[in-house]
Amino acid sequence: MAFFSHGAGRRTTTATTVDTASPPPGAVMDSAHVGDIVGALGSIGQHDTLEGRTRGQRFKMLLAVIGPGLIVMVGDNDAGGVATYAQAGQNYGMALVWTLALLIPVLYVNQEMVVRLGAVAGVGHARLIFDRFGKFWGAFSVGDLFIVNALTIVTEFIGVSMALGYFGLPKTISVPLAAVLLFAVVGGGSFRRWERFLFGLIALNIVMFPLAFMVHPSVTDTAHGLIPSFPGGLNSTLLLVIVAIVGTTVAPWQLFFQQSNIVDKRITPRWIRYERIDLWVGIVVVMAGAIAIMAAAAFGLGPDMMGNFTDAGAVAQGLHDNMGKTVGALFAILLLDASLIGANAVGLATTYALGDTLGRRHSLHWKITEAPVFYAGYAALLALAAAVSFSPDHVLGLLTQGVQALAGVLLPSATVFLVLLCNDKAVLGPWVNTVRQNIVAGIIVWSLVLLSLALTAATFFPDLTTKTLEIGFGAGALVGVLGGAGMLIAWQRGKRRETERTAAELGNLDPDQVEELDSTPLTRAERKAIRDADRDTWRTPALDTLERPMFSTGRMAGMLALRGYLLLAVILVGVKIFQSITG
Repeated sequence: MAFFSHGAGRRTTTATTVDTASPPPGAVMDSAHVGDIVGALGSIGQHDTLEGRTRGQRFKMLLAVIGPGLIVMVGDNDAGGVATYAQAGQNYGMALVWTLALLIPVLYVNQEMVVRLGAVAGVGHARLIFDRFGKFWGAFSVGDLFIVNALTIVTEFIGVSMALGYFGLPKTISVPLAAVLLFAVVGGGSFRRWERFLFGLIALNIVMFPLAFMVHPSVTDTAHGLIPSFPGGLNSTLLLVIVAIVGTTVAPWQLFFQQSNIVDKRITPRWIRYERIDLWVGIVVVMAGAIAIMAAAAFGLGPDMMGNFTDAGAVAQGLHDNMGKTVGALFAILLLDASLIGANAVGLATTYALGDTLGRRHSLHWKITEAPVFYAGYAALLALAAAVSFSPDHVLGLLTQGVQALAGVLLPSATVFLVLLCNDKAVLGPWVNTVRQNIVAGIIVWSLVLLSLALTAATFFPDLTTKTLEIGFGAGALVGVLGGAGMLIAWQRGKRRETERTAAELGNLDPDQVEELDSTPLTRAERKAIRDADRDTWRTPALDTLERPMFSTGRMAGMLALRGYLLLAVILVGVKIFQSITG
């Protein structure tokens, strides 16, 4: 299916060809990001299309594309995710399953926007933020990412030590061993080899099925958990768990990782529909895993442990004591697997962003000597996180939950940048968000802001009643509806002014006539054919040739207000964690 050539100015590696002579096209910065798609399950030539392909050939192409969406979603169920879902199950039974159900559209909408940005622009998320919004906002965005990601990788090593500790291996051996393994897989200079290793780890997730089955879950209790409820009342402790679930299921690092990984795999607009399928496969896997982990804690632990979560290691031991060696071992294997996948993906998200920020080579297609900054950054991040993971156990347990909560608090800011980029016509051209996509994205952003506000209020005023918080959510929803209506009216007025300018440029035509021309009736099939013909080949021009979008006074004020509030929210989450540490 794919053909590979040798010649002057080209470096040939296993099943891939990297052009080091000619400059990359359009916005693409790294020449390794141009060429054949080389995946764990197959290859696709750079100029291959779907035209004339049989159903079997199309399926093989889909297998070649699958990877970024599956890996980023399974990476959700990392060590922090396992601990958070286990905490929800141990402390609240299956009563919080509804949070997972509500997060499915959030996952898809956010990551689908990332799919389009990566495939069309050919550059990472950090590079687009720096180029389209400037160094000020770029530094804030990447600064958030580096801090939260470094702490997240610490939690992955905590997960490794707990999982292997269950089998009797001390932390002094397990953590360094995991760090060396993670670097060896990434440092091999082969994208295909790295992806195959990740697929092998993902395959181990199959242990979640016997784990869930062996704890004898109640289907009735699980189904009842789909109905939204607040067990024990809506207070700061419950809100912290809910925000942690949001933060571990829809984390900011996912935006940076998937976009850069799509770029690194050389997926172009022609394959976006297949990458969307890849994303859905990942969402199914991550939701099944989250429910299995929650069920294991909810139904597998003895009554003495219910409501007294400490850490994932204690859950594994509790399952061992109450359900037998096999159940405890399966949970420990799942925790180890999740920790390794998470550390790999979060580490790469950080070093991909580092390469974007510094303008240096950042691809798994390069060998260590060809991209030293990329691999040195990855190694330094692993070493730092591994060292911090030797902190006292009670601090590490709270850090695991706190990192997920911080990710949930910072998510609205990351999502705002994502929505703005997906409305940037200079970047996405015919792939920009539709009105419907913007409405859904707006609802998601505002819901995340309200959740973060509720956590902040409950932390600052611990005596707030459930009724007060519910009234606050209702008032916030009303403000969101009114604000959305105002934005829609403003958009319609802006569209009308644009039509009037077009009418004037065409010789003072009647604006209504121009609108009639724009709304010329076409069948759905005709519109799709015209749209797809342009979309499949459209790529973002070189970023330095594009005029930077201007922020209106209102938008700038809103962005600064959001940034200021999120800074306060991060501080208050830190206060909550500190209070938990000190009792």
